[in-house]
Amino acid sequence: MAVKETHAWWKEAVIYQIYPRSFADSNGDGIGDLQGITEHLPYLKKLGIDVIWLSPVYKSPNDDNGYDISDYRDIMDDFGTMEDFDRLLSRAHSLDIKIVMDLVVNHTSDEHAWFVESRSSKDNPYRDYYIWKEPKDGKEPNNWESCFSGSAWELDERTGMYYLHCFSKKQPDLNWENEKVRDEVFDMMTWWCEKGIDGFRMDVISMISKDPRFPDGPDKDGIFGSLEPYVCNGPHVHEYLQEMNQRVLSKYDLLTVGEAAGVTIEEAKKYANNEGTELNMVFQFEHVSTMHPSQCVVGKWTYQKPSMEDIRVILNKWQIELEGKAWNSLYWDNHDQPRAVSRFGNDSDEYRVLSAKMLATCLHMMKGTPYIYQGEEIGMTNTHFESIDDCRDIEAINAYHQYVEEHKSVPEDIMLRCFDEISRDNARTPMQWTSGSNGGFTTGTPWIGVNPNYRKINAEAALSDPDSVFYYYQKLIRLRHENPVIVYGVFHPLMEDSPSVYAYERILDDQVLTVACNWTARKQVCPLFPKEQLREELISNYSTHEEGFLLPYEALVTIRKQ
Repeated sequence: MAVKETHAWWKEAVIYQIYPRSFADSNGDGIGDLQGITEHLPYLKKLGIDVIWLSPVYKSPNDDNGYDISDYRDIMDDFGTMEDFDRLLSRAHSLDIKIVMDLVVNHTSDEHAWFVESRSSKDNPYRDYYIWKEPKDGKEPNNWESCFSGSAWELDERTGMYYLHCFSKKQPDLNWENEKVRDEVFDMMTWWCEKGIDGFRMDVISMISKDPRFPDGPDKDGIFGSLEPYVCNGPHVHEYLQEMNQRVLSKYDLLTVGEAAGVTIEEAKKYANNEGTELNMVFQFEHVSTMHPSQCVVGKWTYQKPSMEDIRVILNKWQIELEGKAWNSLYWDNHDQPRAVSRFGNDSDEYRVLSAKMLATCLHMMKGTPYIYQGEEIGMTNTHFESIDDCRDIEAINAYHQYVEEHKSVPEDIMLRCFDEISRDNARTPMQWTSGSNGGFTTGTPWIGVNPNYRKINAEAALSDPDSVFYYYQKLIRLRHENPVIVYGVFHPLMEDSPSVYAYERILDDQVLTVACNWTARKQVCPLFPKEQLREELISNYSTHEEGFLLPYEALVTIRKQ
């Protein structure tokens, strides 16, 4: 017997992620801004989304594009002012669109006032706001590699001690064991809630509790050890999040989603438990990290495509094992991932639109809250990197320096080929609004190159084509709002032995939703839709069908009584 699902607005919502730097530039400086977002709210209203998740807009020196925050209660100069933010919030709310902020509290910028004080002396009151360690045998305290390459420890000459930075050396990790740090964070979160925001996406929140032993990690690449086993899902992470929930989150009607690196299903059941003591949902990374180390050139870097069968096993597992226990978040791409249609689909001229619609169908009919990344709704693709000079992402640039220049372990052309496939910069090229100069993103020089295919792939063209990817997403969103079975139906996998077709059912009361998606450019056998069975077609990316088969990249969704 299925557990009766508790209804909630955030389960029924569709979220649209905006990467402000690349969305819309209103003043011609080549950088997207808050006013540019406000000006395009009618476009998002037309799409039908319920919530905007804003990547960080706080004051930042931009070492990691805003994920290095120097002031949590101010706005980055590039993006505008707090008045601009207030106007955006007010205008969005007037259109019944909610705003979710990106909460980055595993670390700050090294230019944050707390860290400036912390590094000034060993006895400074802010010293314990961060994680400081003495040298070990005259070197780093352990062998951990930063997520952005190189050591995760930086020697501070002033005091002769190392501070931990799981990411850039300009992103020192906060010490959550210090009660004052938690007080500061919770007070800041309350300040934003009182301003009227509607929730938080919590950056690497699974990393806020570290193993207090700080041991060496298992060998990662012959140079450093992995920090993941000792910084993800640490000993006090659930204790801290329950405290956050009690002191802040439970006092407001919020959407909360945690980016949970290294999360397992068992951990997810704690983070996103049905009792609501921590978060609404988490982002897991298994389905976007299916490549075996043997398929990678070095570290995560690969130019091979993942297998649908591997992805299906993972997504089905999360659907089945969280049923009645916790809530899923659904996504193909975001600011840290390559473009979905290039990574999982087929971005050729012949199949880009079909495969973009197929991927959207496959995801949006699952159980969980779906996330759309800016440009996904018009089928934007990966770009091409001629040289490292085309890159802006600190992760890619550091990897290039480490593996191509310093250790000479990867040829330049191979590294750039990997960037074409999975670099984060693929998601960060400017939103393509029109076929005009710079895709209508800016009248100036864009901070990162616009994908040259903007002349064909842009929002203006999509809005003028009734068969576009945009209107397909619009219909998917409308169907979710109109059909409770899409939100609350129990998931049952189908055709799990097929190497080409991803299929499943969703069942709620007497309704059965059947979903079948062909992940290939060849016609595939699919016996799920017999003519004699009375059913209604809800959505498909083809206007005609061949009984017993799915056409190349065909997606078909039907509903019937059981």
